[in-house]
Amino acid sequence: MKRRDWAALGILLVVVLACGAPPAPTPTALPTVTPIPPTLTPVPFDTGWQSLGNGMEARRLRVELGETVDRLWIARVDPALARFRVLYNPADARTVRSWFDSLGADKAAQPRLVVNAGYFTPEKAATALVVSDGARSGQSYVGFGGMFFVGGGQVGVRSLSAQPYSAGEALDQAVQSFPMLVQPGGLPAVVDDQGQSARRTVVGQDRAGRIVFVVSAQPIFTLNRLSAFLAASDLDLDAALNLDGGTSSGLWYADQVGNISGIDSWVGVPAVIVAEPEITGGR
Repeated sequence: MKRRDWAALGILLVVVLACGAPPAPTPTALPTVTPIPPTLTPVPFDTGWQSLGNGMEARRLRVELGETVDRLWIARVDPALARFRVLYNPADARTVRSWFDSLGADKAAQPRLVVNAGYFTPEKAATALVVSDGARSGQSYVGFGGMFFVGGGQVGVRSLSAQPYSAGEALDQAVQSFPMLVQPGGLPAVVDDQGQSARRTVVGQDRAGRIVFVVSAQPIFTLNRLSAFLAASDLDLDAALNLDGGTSSGLWYADQVGNISGIDSWVGVPAVIVAEPEITGGR
């Protein structure tokens, strides 16, 4: 290298050292993304309420959660126009459809509804209090759970922690289960469900006093998600109780001309709730 080239290189090094090395680019912080949990969204498929006669109505509502879609079976019964019974026979557990058929051919053209009731043991005995036509079986839950009941001129769904069961109550029919999904007043319940989804059966009472049944045939709901969905829905629920779900979930109904529809349980259940036309003389 010639002397003048060395001199030029020296001048360049002096300039670079005086100015400093070019600053490293400042890394751009990536935006923080908060995961949004999937939400259960009613989509445009709703039959609306279809009359079955005698204060009974049925409805199908499509819901979706991610890629899972279900069409809920929903029924609503006015206690002033229909009567309720609890049928219980641990020695002869049947599917919900079989219970429905057992009501008899003479009722083929009458509106009626049958839905599975509460939890039971492997021996088909109810795990809590059941009252069937005044006959009591099992022991009441204490401090938790809820009860569907008929007695003292009332039909309702109540929390057993807010309104405990009393052995002296005049009950004609009753089913206990857990947990409460909508607390009295329409508030969603906080449920420790460990994130497990399953088929579900619900009995509730709306603010007009009607008894509402909801059955999810697909394992789309955790209990917490179901609680939030029910409280926010247009069912106008004042209270709602989780009944036995999974393989036990089932609901069958008939209208006043004998058309039947429903979703059957996968196993025999020892107890069901029945709604049928009111009989003169009371429940």
